[in-house]
Amino acid sequence: MQNLTTSWQFWAILSATFAALTAVFAKVGVTGVSPDFATFFRTGVVLAALALLLTVTGQWAWPETATPRTWIFLTLSGLATGASWLCYFRALQIGDASMVAPIDKLSVVMVALFAVAFLGEKLSVINWAGIAMIGGGAVLVAMKA
Repeated sequence: MQNLTTSWQFWAILSATFAALTAVFAKVGVTGVSPDFATFFRTGVVLAALALLLTVTGQWAWPETATPRTWIFLTLSGLATGASWLCYFRALQIGDASMVAPIDKLSVVMVALFAVAFLGEKLSVINWAGIAMIGGGAVLVAMKA
């Protein structure tokens, strides 16, 4: 049996759990402050936590195998993350967390579509059905009753 910490499923479930906590904590935290400042502060916390992790694990080393392409795409990913966080905090300040988070999770559908379009990934009929259900479910969860 595979070690739990080497399982992508284990880390994906933890990611989903922390993402859910992010929405709840952020909804409370963004009250009374600019969503842009809230994003800035959150980013500082992430930087400090990662600096501590790199220090504790001894990973402060410049990756010699990183190509210019790697740096370009990591930069683009960072910019996309920042834009996502700015939009997410603004949405949380305006709307209910229980409605904002499901729409934000339409990113799951978008990742699948982008992976097919740009990365050449292949999806089965079952995968497409799941994508449709995730999209429909996100919309239904976000609807006001």
